[in-house]
Amino acid sequence: MATKLRGRSFLCLKDFTREELEEFIFQAEKMKTDHYAGKDEKFLDGKTVAVLFEKPSTRTRISFAVAIHELGALPLVLETSNMQLIRGETITDTAKVLERYVHGIVARVYEHRTLKELAANASIPVINALSDYSHPCQALGDFLTIKEKKGTLKGVKLAYVGDGNNVANSLLIGGSILGLDVSIASPKGYEPSKEVVEIANSFAKFSNSRIFITNDPYEAVKDADVIYTDVWASMGQEAEHEKRVEIFRPYQINSELLKHAKVDVIVMHCLPAHRGEEITDEVLDGPHSVVFDQAENRLHIQKAILALLI
Repeated sequence: MATKLRGRSFLCLKDFTREELEEFIFQAEKMKTDHYAGKDEKFLDGKTVAVLFEKPSTRTRISFAVAIHELGALPLVLETSNMQLIRGETITDTAKVLERYVHGIVARVYEHRTLKELAANASIPVINALSDYSHPCQALGDFLTIKEKKGTLKGVKLAYVGDGNNVANSLLIGGSILGLDVSIASPKGYEPSKEVVEIANSFAKFSNSRIFITNDPYEAVKDADVIYTDVWASMGQEAEHEKRVEIFRPYQINSELLKHAKVDVIVMHCLPAHRGEEITDEVLDGPHSVVFDQAENRLHIQKAILALLI
């Protein structure tokens, strides 16, 4: 695949232009069509991609392993707990060794600085499969899903209700680049960082999108085309779970909240879901939910990312 993106790392959506993000989505749409027609192209035939995990995973692990395989490459899935990193080898040394063996690195890590260090010390693409700062593969797959369901991204109102976490960060940044209106409703003290909001607002000036941050979930979802949520306590925050459940209870996605959005609103969740907490069974399994189409699209967008970069 001839591409100007080849060789670049994929750490955060802010590193890419609107045209480049649209290219990822376009290629994912094509690959999805080809996949269902039984015409998967082996763009990475004969290559090897290392997939590093510091954190547990279901969708990321499976979707990346399958994506790499369907592109014709070998997925080398590695637990960092079984590598010399656990005994004190540095990320820098690990990156310099891996670049001699593989053609790309996918990494799911606790701290975003780990990804930055990998990318700074490896001459091959490094792809962010999740960090504490951003989850760009998730968000780009979400934008693919929204485009499928709504026919466009420009002017679509996306309302995210819940913790201002890494997913919220990527939806804010990516949405502002691609021209979506993004509203975020979080409890006081749990909003997205000011830095991320400033980045999103700077992109919004060029795309004519609107960024809105509030503590009122009903205000956020008013006339929304898309309602999105995530767990209230992410991995590493288990000790805060009970406290967060009490704080976030008014931010549950339920039938009452949906009444304030558009009648054809779609509901999204990056999964895994804590049913009965951030979202009810009635909504997650209901006619507005697209969460399993959304989960599938992680596969297709990641195939596009891998093929275009590697």
